[in-house]
Amino acid sequence: MVLGTLEIYIPRPERKARFAFPHFCVLKTTMPKKAKPAGNGKEEEPVPCKQVKVEAAGEPSPLNFDSPSVLFESLISPIKTETFFKEFWEKKPLLIQRNDAVLATYYRSLFRLSDLKSLCSRGIYYGRDINVCRCVSGKKKVLNKGGKVHFLQLRKDFDQKKATIQFHQPQRFKDELWRIQEKLECYFGSLVGSNVYLTPAGSQGLPPHYDDVEVFILQLEGEKHWRLYQPTVPLAREYSVEAEDRIGKPAYEFMLKPGDLLYFPRGTIHQADTPPGLAHSTHLTISTYQSSSWGDFLLDTISGLVFDTAKADVEFRAGIPRQLLLQVETTDVATRLSGFLRMLADRLEGTKELFSTDMKKDFALNRLPPYYVGDGAELSTPDGELPRLDSTVRLQFRDYVVLTVGPDQDPSDESQEKMVYIYHSLKNRRETHMMGNEEETESHGLRFPLSHLDALKQIWNSSAISVKDLKLTTDEEKQSLVLSLWTECLIQVI
Repeated sequence: MVLGTLEIYIPRPERKARFAFPHFCVLKTTMPKKAKPAGNGKEEEPVPCKQVKVEAAGEPSPLNFDSPSVLFESLISPIKTETFFKEFWEKKPLLIQRNDAVLATYYRSLFRLSDLKSLCSRGIYYGRDINVCRCVSGKKKVLNKGGKVHFLQLRKDFDQKKATIQFHQPQRFKDELWRIQEKLECYFGSLVGSNVYLTPAGSQGLPPHYDDVEVFILQLEGEKHWRLYQPTVPLAREYSVEAEDRIGKPAYEFMLKPGDLLYFPRGTIHQADTPPGLAHSTHLTISTYQSSSWGDFLLDTISGLVFDTAKADVEFRAGIPRQLLLQVETTDVATRLSGFLRMLADRLEGTKELFSTDMKKDFALNRLPPYYVGDGAELSTPDGELPRLDSTVRLQFRDYVVLTVGPDQDPSDESQEKMVYIYHSLKNRRETHMMGNEEETESHGLRFPLSHLDALKQIWNSSAISVKDLKLTTDEEKQSLVLSLWTECLIQVI
């Protein structure tokens, strides 16, 4: 299928020295009017009814949900995934300007200004679910009323005070966003949140700032004027507002229209407004990779490495010098610590298992459950034949399960022996996604002795395996292992 005209615009070479971004790529795509692209360059095929929850009565989605990787490539189409990660990811912004009526209509369906009335009737609150704000003299002015949000007051602030409405985590309420974001969490292996920004004409909601997340902007309704600036903190680890007199002139300036997509790395300074004389603007911000750097992973894994090394090496168990904690000068201590770090590095070189307990557990505990049609009973109640010693089993919901090794978390066990942990998101609640819910402190999953690790790896690494071939000492252990996994809906008998 012919995709139409594709033009790549790259600023002149002299801008490379002036701005931190090597260059900014703008893709303008014009689709033939009769074509309905699937996002992967192939013509659309009918989507099975079971896969479609929101749009069963309408057109199938122009995005391709066959797998997490296929979905992402259809989201950034016509850019190929390999090109995106090689040239843009964590490096520079990407603007894809589309002239695709099908995609623009689909984007509009994700969230509209008119959706606010029904959402308010479901019981949403200022601060938690919605912020009402406006950028005044380079500063964010919050106009929240407090308590429950009433639609008439919200619309009054929008129309008369020219306030921007920021709706937090709409995937909790909008099924199609749930469908998109849970697949993206599988793809990135990181939490994926979202916010919707609705801004009236002649107004701006937020001052120039940068974020600590990778950002994908989908323009849903109307048009929005964007300005991007040279980063002051590339790949920033925190959110920060930047003063206009500090950031200088925009590196890039453009308009987003429905169906357009913008990506920029964390740390990219940006601001956006809806120009006067136009309709209101609605855009969706999809964000990911918060606290997912090598530094975060190192912090997560180093404690386990130190614990193991201290058990094996008496030097790590020797006491620190007397009154060390009272000293001001620590030069000698730094020298000693550098030696310990070299020993850790040497041990790390020969380590077969690297344990990332907290990051994996946090991801599994807080991510979205799989998108499903109906009441989701298939995710909480085991189905099919009970596994036996002569059964052949396979892992299911692979993208929603993590396996790791860590110290025994049972406070009554003082030995702190290592255990194998399996965490999954099958029983997570969509309603609390990315909301910092303090009630959900228990992750869903299983715990096994370290002696079960090889057998679990067999299940994870095989398309199917016979229970009797699992690397465990007794038949009872083999049956107990698969029964535990089956009860959690993690395997099925084939």
